[in-house]
Amino acid sequence: MRQAEIRRKTAETDITLSLTIEGSGKSDIATGCGFLDHMLTLFARHGRFDLTVHCSGDTYVDDHHTVEDIGICLGDAFAKALGDLRGVYRYGSCTLPMDEALLLTAVDLSGRGMLCCELQIPTEKVGTFDTELVEEFLLALVRRANMTLHVQQLAGKNSHHIIEGMFKSLARSLRQAAAIDPAFAQEIPSTKGVL
Repeated sequence: MRQAEIRRKTAETDITLSLTIEGSGKSDIATGCGFLDHMLTLFARHGRFDLTVHCSGDTYVDDHHTVEDIGICLGDAFAKALGDLRGVYRYGSCTLPMDEALLLTAVDLSGRGMLCCELQIPTEKVGTFDTELVEEFLLALVRRANMTLHVQQLAGKNSHHIIEGMFKSLARSLRQAAAIDPAFAQEIPSTKGVL
């Protein structure tokens, strides 16, 4: 079973995070940021990952440090749990409808951190959450997980739906990419022999 536990403590945040890739979708999320709690809960559910995230952060400033540092920790957890990527499918994608919103995500567990993000979120906030932090979270995640992620918003007018659709789509893309391909379970999915 591929698992990881991450602890990150800085002057801005104190985070403990655990991830099980072959999970059942259960989660225990308490970040101090309600909207992020909601997104990570559905991320775990749709990815079938078991995910625990506890964070004490300087949210009296704003949610930036909390959101970015949780992205860092989640990326570190995926990198650690996936190890040398032996046997993984490597690629995953999902086009997901969320009411009027339609989101496409495509993942390559490439060993290279790259984000190509085309979201047009119409409002600056969802509740108290700054919507510009979605991209900050994704940047931190892909850099630390060493993955390539493309995000395309194909339709959508409601900010909550757009962001939620993206998190669900990402979870399903990651689940697909991280799954073990039984036909190649002992192989690195690259002609280079390493990712």
